[in-house]
Amino acid sequence: MVIDGVDVPEDGADPVDHVGELLTRVAAGDQRAFARLFDMISPRVFGLILRVLVDRAQSEEVLQEVFLEVWQSASRFTPNRGQGRSWILTIAHRRAVDRVRSSQASTDRDVRVGFRDLDVAHDGVAEHVELRMEGERVTAALSSLPDAQREALTLAYYGGYSQSEIAAMVGAPLGTIKTRMRDGLTRLRAEMGVTV
Repeated sequence: MVIDGVDVPEDGADPVDHVGELLTRVAAGDQRAFARLFDMISPRVFGLILRVLVDRAQSEEVLQEVFLEVWQSASRFTPNRGQGRSWILTIAHRRAVDRVRSSQASTDRDVRVGFRDLDVAHDGVAEHVELRMEGERVTAALSSLPDAQREALTLAYYGGYSQSEIAAMVGAPLGTIKTRMRDGLTRLRAEMGVTV
């Protein structure tokens, strides 16, 4: 059966499996394909974003940003490198994590201003500085990893995703994700001078 120009099997297959085909049409500027794509996958994308952000209003804003990016960059999707659904979910997850980081940075600024305005005991300040420095070490160590390893570890530890979920999101085999995480953790330990 054909729905909006997309051949959808009648055998009960998930229409989301046709996201790649719709993305190809969106890359050519097909607005109907974009509308169909949005209707088809936006509930899953919104669920992922809401899971990361928790806040419904912010999740709705990020959903709009994600689909704006999909519209603008659909030509970058390469069907032979993974599923369209995974490509969109990866964009959504990155956008949601960026929003969390932005919110955290804003909170950190507020905390710094609050500490500056308070008469805080020296030990509390020292502890805050020590935690901040350790966080910067971890961030620096993460940034030294190859993109694939950093992405897998970030999705697992900051996003809370299982290895199977990560494999589905990035369109890689589960064994590959496990190897990326193992190798990434080994490199992180070495970067930070941690011995096991």
